[in-house]
Amino acid sequence: MDVNQIKDHMTVIDSNSMEFATVDHLDAGSTIKLTKDDDDNHHWIPQAWVTRVDDSVHLDRPGDQAMQEWSTSNPAEL
Repeated sequence: MDVNQIKDHMTVIDSNSMEFATVDHLDAGSTIKLTKDDDDNHHWIPQAWVTRVDDSVHLDRPGDQAMQEWSTSNPAEL
């Protein structure tokens, strides 16, 4: 899987084939920054969760699990 295929504003699909989020951009290192949610917060997920990239970014886990495990602050700043 080539993370360089991930582009800004691509749809992120969870392992249940449900739309989960939208890519804001790839951060330095190994994380993907997601666009702001309804509460105006960004979240970050590891690139390691990505199983494939086509017209969308596909994750290896369901959305509920991903939301429990994502980062609510930029991992590069920790």
